[in-house]
Amino acid sequence: MTAPPSSSSHRSADAADPEGPTESTASPQPHYIGHRDRLRQRFLGTGADGLQDYELVELLLFSALPRRDVKPLAKALIQEFGSLWALVTAPPDRLRQAFHFSDATIAALTVVGAAALRATRGQVMNRPVLASWDTLVNYCQAAMAHESTEQLRLLFLDRKNALISDEVQQRGTIDHTPAYPREIVRRALEVGAQAVILVHNHPTGDPTPSRDDIFLTKEVVRAATALGIAVHDHLIIGRGKTTSFKTLGLL
Repeated sequence: MTAPPSSSSHRSADAADPEGPTESTASPQPHYIGHRDRLRQRFLGTGADGLQDYELVELLLFSALPRRDVKPLAKALIQEFGSLWALVTAPPDRLRQAFHFSDATIAALTVVGAAALRATRGQVMNRPVLASWDTLVNYCQAAMAHESTEQLRLLFLDRKNALISDEVQQRGTIDHTPAYPREIVRRALEVGAQAVILVHNHPTGDPTPSRDDIFLTKEVVRAATALGIAVHDHLIIGRGKTTSFKTLGLL
C-alpha cells in the first residue's frame, strides 16, 4: 500500500470548490465545463467500456465538486488506491485522511461500491450456491479482497444448499482473526442452517492457507459434524485469487 499523499499535495480537496461568481462578476465558463459535457455524452453513447477508470471517477465527482477541474484529482485517486474497485470500496476514514474529503464527496465515491456489492449479493442470496459457484466466489472477492484487516465471513445454507444467510462473524488484525468453532456452530443452529461455508481474507493478497487456518477448519468440521451440520468449503480470499480447501484436499 502506498503512503498517503502529503497534506501539501492534496490539502483540502473539497475546499478548492468555492462559491460560484455573482451575476455582476461572472466570467466565461471554466474550460472543464465543456469537458464534463463531452465526458457525459461519451458515457451515455458508449457506456463504461468507452472510458478510462479515472474518467469514471470524474463522473462520480462531478456532482460533489461542481466548480473545479476534477480530472487531476481522479487520476491521483486511481494512483493512490491502485484500482477503481479499491477506490469505491475504500474506508471513509482513509479517504478523509488522505484527501481531506467532505462526507458528501466520500459518499459520492463509495455509494457506487456499496450498490455494486449489494447487487452482486442479490445474485447469490436464496440460490443454490453449487449452481452459481463462480458468482459466489466473485461476490466474496468483491466484498473482502481489499479489506485492510482479516475478517471471517460465514455463508449458511439450507438443505437444498441455497444461501440463506451471509454474515461477517469476526473482524481481526492484518494477519489474524479470532474464530470460535462453538460460536460458528451455534449461529448455524440459530439460522436453521444445514451447511456452512467459511470465508476469510488475507490482506497480504496471498491466499495460501496457514497452519492456523488448517487447524481452525478441522476444529469447525469436528464441532459441526457432531450436530449434523456440513462444512462445504473454506475459502481464502486474496487479491484476485481465491483458495478452496476442498480443491486442495484439505477438507
